[in-house]
Amino acid sequence: MLAFAKDISEPPPTHPEEVKNPKLKEYMDYHRNINHEKLVYYSLDQSKGYLQKEMGACSDDKKKIEDYLKNNFPITYSHVKDPEQLLMMLRKLINAHNSTNNWYRMNPYFCTVVYDCMNQFVTLFNRLLNEGSDEVNSYQVFRDQPEKINFDDWVQLYFHDGDFLIGKNVEHPHFLFFKRNQAIEENMSARKESDEKPETALEALRKEFEMDPIIIRMLLGQSPSPKDLELFYTSRENPIYEYLYDTESPDGFMDGEALIDHSYFLSFQIFGLSRQEASSVLEEAANISRN
Repeated sequence: MLAFAKDISEPPPTHPEEVKNPKLKEYMDYHRNINHEKLVYYSLDQSKGYLQKEMGACSDDKKKIEDYLKNNFPITYSHVKDPEQLLMMLRKLINAHNSTNNWYRMNPYFCTVVYDCMNQFVTLFNRLLNEGSDEVNSYQVFRDQPEKINFDDWVQLYFHDGDFLIGKNVEHPHFLFFKRNQAIEENMSARKESDEKPETALEALRKEFEMDPIIIRMLLGQSPSPKDLELFYTSRENPIYEYLYDTESPDGFMDGEALIDHSYFLSFQIFGLSRQEASSVLEEAANISRN
């Protein structure tokens, strides 16, 4: 199965503050209602099917398939322009996701593909839901009554970071990733005005912001190498998510708070908000914490 920032094979746990906060419980119930594993699968499988269909229909029309990739894989297209390569990546992602024995870690190239696929699927699902279409029920995305899926919220909770979105035209707020990405982009712009070579400037940025080296290659517009097209795996028996439940972690917002509880509560606080609104809410929360 694909290894996201949280274990998508299990419903989210009960947050310790749910009993005191009905709105938080409603938010957690929403996430527990989602079958996250199925959501990812349908997103990938449907994108693969649509891509194959388009490739067959446009086999003699290179411009048409290029336009299809630009419109449906806007984040991915800046570095993966070959439809055959994209199809291969989708097949690898689906095969990995269907594995019951291993966790598969995605590098930033694969993250862009998953992001685009999920954005497409969630848009379609929400439209069908709004239209009252029976087709919604054909997707086993919810354990109970289907609800509108908040893509912005999902991305911030389940992707490890948003570095693969740096320099991209993103339609969603992704506030929890925005400040870091904005700082990196501003630093990039400042360095462009100097006499530094792009490779040198980006390598300095990589060290300063501790970025994955692949991000630098993506920012330089480089396509994935054969090595980049591999998904690294570890046994499902390895407790890769155990640290999220450590109540003694120094990264929690409060003493005794597990990282997973902190993550859900943070996302709950800014659920459905614009960047400006989210900034105000978190600034107010930080002031309360300091006092």
